[in-house]
Amino acid sequence: MDVELRYLRALVAVVDAQTFTDAAIELGTSQAAVSRSVAALERALGIRILQRTTRSITPTPAGERIIEHARRVLAEIALLEHAARDEPRELKIGYAWSALGARTAALQRKWAQTHPDVSLVWVQTYAASGGLADGSADVAVVRRPFSDNRFASTPIGKEGRYAAVAAEDPLARRRFLRMADFAGHTLAVDQRTGTTTEDLWTGSARPASVRQVQGVDEWLMLISTGQAIGMSSEATAAQNPRPGVVYRLVRDAPPISVFLVYRRGDPSALVEDFTRLARDAFSPDDAAQTTQGPI
Repeated sequence: MDVELRYLRALVAVVDAQTFTDAAIELGTSQAAVSRSVAALERALGIRILQRTTRSITPTPAGERIIEHARRVLAEIALLEHAARDEPRELKIGYAWSALGARTAALQRKWAQTHPDVSLVWVQTYAASGGLADGSADVAVVRRPFSDNRFASTPIGKEGRYAAVAAEDPLARRRFLRMADFAGHTLAVDQRTGTTTEDLWTGSARPASVRQVQGVDEWLMLISTGQAIGMSSEATAAQNPRPGVVYRLVRDAPPISVFLVYRRGDPSALVEDFTRLARDAFSPDDAAQTTQGPI
């Protein structure tokens, strides 16, 4: 039996993402490579793990057991790699659209003052786990809920929501917007890593339609060309300026909760120190009580 770790990583990524295309994006490889890895695993084990249709990917009964074991193996490998770093030289922070926005630079400076021998590395990733599942991040900044018992989380603060509109749009001339101003417009939404969904609106105030995007770059391109408008966190507005795009505060929009997520049971003092500094970066009124459970 010849089972490689990349086969297990591909399998878990496909199950989590529910498409081979999104799994490839998460792993930073091609769809064909992911498909070959899953097929190679099935050949090595001599069983069918996934049932594939044009609409869905469903584990077989045997596949469900294999996936459970694969998750355990990958989690143990991540812990093994973590334990091998007796004197870590860097702490990797995963994020999707933005790190901590305008707070990022000050946090970076504070970290350099308190941990001069450990680099703080920001890793942009569109993986659902913020890079934790594949080991590309030690801590992830997240702004949307997900459930994975391998990870624990702590809230560090709240952020306002900002609309993003084309500079030529009449809405750009206003000092701020309200939720009702989105009515009749096309809304750009990233279902994988974005913070905005249609569920935020009710009744006649809802946007007229939704355009699906993948990542902040595609989101900004659609908005800058006047094909849609968007809404995201204040951190996105601070960290992702784009010619032709204007950000405006949405005064009556519910705030966005910001969390740090890390491996459950991780005893790293560096993770604890980063969590403390990140929470301090938000005002005391914004910071919430610490919790130790999955988001």
